[in-house]
Amino acid sequence: MVAEVKGERFRLLSEKALFWEKHKILLIADLHLGKANHFRRSGIAVSQQVNDHNIEKLIQVLNQCQPERVIFMGDLFHSHYNQEWEVFGQVLKYFPAISFELIIGNHDIMSEYQYLKHQLKLHQEPLIIAPFSLSHETMEMESEDLYNIAGHLHPGVRLTGKGRQSVKLPCFYFGKEFGLLPAFGEFTGLAIVKPKKDDQVYVVLDKQILKAQ
Repeated sequence: MVAEVKGERFRLLSEKALFWEKHKILLIADLHLGKANHFRRSGIAVSQQVNDHNIEKLIQVLNQCQPERVIFMGDLFHSHYNQEWEVFGQVLKYFPAISFELIIGNHDIMSEYQYLKHQLKLHQEPLIIAPFSLSHETMEMESEDLYNIAGHLHPGVRLTGKGRQSVKLPCFYFGKEFGLLPAFGEFTGLAIVKPKKDDQVYVVLDKQILKAQ
């Protein structure tokens, strides 16, 4: 599925990532790696498969798109250091030609050393690649020439069928003022968005991307 935003074309991936083919830039929001480990340390039973699936999905997307830059749009790692961070670092070593970058989010609380040792370039402020301002949380643009794309909220929609059945699904959301990427990571929850007229909403359903009517 292809979406056009501010005159630029993006490929929407069912793995819940956004690929700007023109510049070979892959945008990924809210992996929350290590979240399962964090919960287990707190005595909450969460399967290791959550972490494994996130890593496997990341490798799959990197092989599929072969980007030159990967920009993680905040909340790359869920909490303090745990062994899952080293697993992630090993993955990055397999792709030495890719520039991996991180826009710092509210969950990115490890020491700067941990990021730099895996060759991650850090952005403390929103990253501007015209005509977009990339950030973790949504922000107001002072210039109409820039359009904000963010993560953080884990956007989703509620679809209702016959018999009052309903299901909540992650989505890509592009409104008049800003766009939102779905959370790449599993076990992250959803914040239901209420689209306005002319907003673009693309629902992630299994291996498909469907444009909401």
